Amino acid sequence: MNDSPHPEPAVPSRTIASICCYCGTGCGVQIRSQGNRVMEVSGDTHHPSSRGKLCSKGLNLAATVRHDDSRIMSAQLRRHKNEPRRNIALMSALTVAARKLADTIHSHGPDAIGFYLSGQLLTEDYAVFNKLARALIGTNNIDTNSRLCMSSAVSAYKLTLGADAPPACYEDLDHAETVFIAGSNTAFAHPVLFRRLEAAKARNPSMKIIVVDPRRTDTCDIADLHLPISAGTDVALFHAMLNVMVWEDLIDRDYIARHTEGFEALKQRIHDFTPKSAQELCGVPAADIIQCARWFAQAGSTLSLYTMGLNQSSSGTAKNAALIHLHLATGQIGKPGAGPFSLTGQPNAMGGREAGGMATLLPGHRDPGNAAHREEVAALWGVEQLPETSGLTAVDMFDAVLAGKIKVLW
Repeated sequence: MNDSPHPEPAVPSRTIASICCYCGTGCGVQIRSQGNRVMEVSGDTHHPSSRGKLCSKGLNLAATVRHDDSRIMSAQLRRHKNEPRRNIALMSALTVAARKLADTIHSHGPDAIGFYLSGQLLTEDYAVFNKLARALIGTNNIDTNSRLCMSSAVSAYKLTLGADAPPACYEDLDHAETVFIAGSNTAFAHPVLFRRLEAAKARNPSMKIIVVDPRRTDTCDIADLHLPISAGTDVALFHAMLNVMVWEDLIDRDYIARHTEGFEALKQRIHDFTPKSAQELCGVPAADIIQCARWFAQAGSTLSLYTMGLNQSSSGTAKNAALIHLHLATGQIGKPGAGPFSLTGQPNAMGGREAGGMATLLPGHRDPGNAAHREEVAALWGVEQLPETSGLTAVDMFDAVLAGKIKVLW
């Protein structure tokens, strides 16, 4: 009991909006804090990707903000590797970092500096880092962990559609008549998104859900058809599906004529991938492959969801491209509820790429190797020019650190 005639006023609480960083769904959260303590984290009902829903990880975010001595509350510095870090003021830390960058540029040139970013950064963060690296320092050595998890999707989108830009969105789940899930245990890896899919199927029981996965995962519980293919045979399956679509005339010839090129060569490529031959390669019944192809092609709208089961592979680009071919051949793209939708592992992997946060990209899917694109972005940023030298991608950047070519890595 406080007997003081002048009790201390209670610290007011405040609530701010933020994003859960645990998976690619990017759920919106409301963080309620009091003083310097996080009291509660709840779902943001106004956020478009999650609509107020959170999984067990998001619901426990408040518990991860620790208040004991293990939490780092200050900038830290050590002058040598064999000494402990010590706390320093934030402005002092920024001064040390700025001086180190400036000295390195003066002594070794701008390409002695590299930036390695994360798909958990906000788009605005990416924009600032991009300007710092390219416009101020003068290097294209800026890359992100999207390079390691999403490179197959990036390459396939660019090869097939001309740009690394998924032509689908979460709202398409509410309009899809068939959902084709490949290489993704969505129920486990994107639980809030999966709940949205469950709700969509509850509203529309005629929706068909197909899951392609060597394992029987939690996602298979909602599937109308599960294809437990042998690991690594995705391309053979997709080619066999296209073979069925061509043989049964389930393709959209008008769409192919108006919006694609190279289809005759693709037909020749998939000619020998009959359902029967794919049955031997993939280890699933030919009848199931035929049923899968029909549901995919004949639906009013088909949405594909796929992630690391396709991307994390030595043939990942081919797997992605073969799946995208199915959408282009059937016109299942560019309309509500349809399209090839690569699910990311982090909430802003795509936003970072659109902001140009990769060595091979400038903002808006422009090319740093294209002089006209460089001039356009330089004018937008108000600088005379951008660097012409190709930037190092993630793994090459790490090799350059080991070789001593990169002196400072952020």
